[in-house]
Amino acid sequence: MTTGQKGMEMYAECAVEEPLSNDQSSDDIESDQPEVERGRWSAKLDYMLSMIGYCVGLGNIWRFPYLCMRNGGGAFLIPFLFFLLAAGLPLYFMEVSLGQFTGRGCFHVWEASPIFKGIGVGMFNVLFVVTLYYNIINTWTLYYLGSSFISPLPWTGCDNDWNTPRCFHRSSIMTQRIDNDTGYDLFNASSTILQDQNTTVSSVIKASSNSTTSQEEFWFHRVLTISRGLDEVGGLNWQLTLCFLGAWLVVFLCLIKGVKSLGKVVYVTATLPYLLLAVILIKGLTLPGAVDGILFYIRPDFNKLANVQVWLEAGLQVFYSLGPGWGPLITMASYNKFRNNCYRDAVTLTFISEGTSIFGGFAIFTIVGFMAHQAGKPVDEVVQAGPGLAYLVYPEALSQLPFPNMWAVVFFVMLFTVGLDSQFATVEACMTAVSDIVPSMRRRKALLAFLTCSFFVLTGLILCTECGLYIFQLLDWYIAAFSLPVFALLECIVFGWIYGADNLSRDIEMMLGRGVPVYMRIMWCIVTPVILTLLLISTIYTYRPPMVGDYTYPLYARAIGWLVAALPLIPIPVCALHAVRKSPGNTWIQRFYSSFQPSDKWKPISARACEKYKVDNKLFRGGFKAVVLRNLLGKNS
Repeated sequence: MTTGQKGMEMYAECAVEEPLSNDQSSDDIESDQPEVERGRWSAKLDYMLSMIGYCVGLGNIWRFPYLCMRNGGGAFLIPFLFFLLAAGLPLYFMEVSLGQFTGRGCFHVWEASPIFKGIGVGMFNVLFVVTLYYNIINTWTLYYLGSSFISPLPWTGCDNDWNTPRCFHRSSIMTQRIDNDTGYDLFNASSTILQDQNTTVSSVIKASSNSTTSQEEFWFHRVLTISRGLDEVGGLNWQLTLCFLGAWLVVFLCLIKGVKSLGKVVYVTATLPYLLLAVILIKGLTLPGAVDGILFYIRPDFNKLANVQVWLEAGLQVFYSLGPGWGPLITMASYNKFRNNCYRDAVTLTFISEGTSIFGGFAIFTIVGFMAHQAGKPVDEVVQAGPGLAYLVYPEALSQLPFPNMWAVVFFVMLFTVGLDSQFATVEACMTAVSDIVPSMRRRKALLAFLTCSFFVLTGLILCTECGLYIFQLLDWYIAAFSLPVFALLECIVFGWIYGADNLSRDIEMMLGRGVPVYMRIMWCIVTPVILTLLLISTIYTYRPPMVGDYTYPLYARAIGWLVAALPLIPIPVCALHAVRKSPGNTWIQRFYSSFQPSDKWKPISARACEKYKVDNKLFRGGFKAVVLRNLLGKNS
């Protein structure tokens, strides 16, 4: 009888539980010495704010309001909420449960089915590349923040050293509207943390125009000092480089003690954006045209719901804004107490995170309505998504308000804190992956943070050169376009069917004292995988090569882009082959079946739960009906 035929039952090797000290509660009995070294959130609120900071990214500010306006206003909330409940929440709950149960990062959770270990490596590869380039967005914001203290605001004039004879300044910038008929391109939303911020890169560079606005010239000639293409690297922009070093210094100081220091920093960085958005909203409501902007934002057009593209965009926005498939959700939850109510947290956090998108839209559209009023144009000719909103439209709008410097500072502080929280999550996930592989680094968190940040500073300096925007666009266009939907889909297949939703529900019951609702099982096993498959197909179908304005990337650059896209996927077959070779069995068939079974490293982090833990993988037991009943309904026959 083969290993697969008889299934596998194993007892995990557990740490010996030490007696409770006087200051330990019964909730801490799972904290044996190795886990104390790894770290834990000091308080529940630390974790909640860190997760909010990660999920509330720049796309909540500069992508969702535009999508809502373009796709039926208030009616867009119907598909948005559908995908939130059918895909976003189930994936979110699955990942935080896995992290909390194992107390490990994205590498370790795949011990549940070792043949899929390559997914954890692929997640790390995505995190690595995104961490490499994401902080340049915070760098741009920091540059604008520093410039906001100069009066008059430097992007409002045409008499500066960086201006050209084509420069002009107008009271209200009317930006080119994005073509609504080209369809949504997942490559323009490749990062959950970046969330579609490249949509207007091509619309803001008007190389063929006879004139350019002062905002465009400040952005391209002063901030970016942009070259004519990827072949012209140019030198370092020393001012941008200083901002880049400053952004990384902030990240290092905030992560110097791992989650202990991060948990305190997020009390400011995760809450300040809400306060500043509220301030912007209140001020915006006092401006002429603000009500028109809000009405345009929320006015429902239910006819739009008949368009498949609207539903597709809603699904993509939910998926990329919550950030499953990356690894940070698993990592952040791995520092929770074992018996933390992760189900309640998942529901609360998903609705807070996506509710922020709706709230941010009101603040954004008060200003957009004001701009349309000033220009005497319809609202839809002003609004756009992406960095064009943050670095072109909003700076112009703020320059027209009383005390423009003050409002510019408020806006860019808000953007910086939003981007900083996302950077914290990706860097912490990378550090956790390293410390889980090299446990000795857990005692040297400051050194690990220093080495990690120093490495990313040195490798990321090329983004501060004159071709930095082209490199940024190329990496962001390809790195997560295919891999994230693939990772999330495989996650559903592995924990829904191979390891099994029934086993996963049993594991969650050990933490929560109750199993997983049938609704969640059905989502994991059927609905969410179908949705992710459709999103992946749409990614392939709508693919188009990247561009920056009128600049088309040369063939070699696109080849590099495809290598970047393949980087997260290559480990899947490589690690699968390695897992089969290392699995027990006398024949390749036996080893192949064994590689689907949980390894002896798959166990709960709690010492007490681990002593009683027993894995009974039923993948190979019973027929198709029995498997379906177990995973969907928790029935054995």
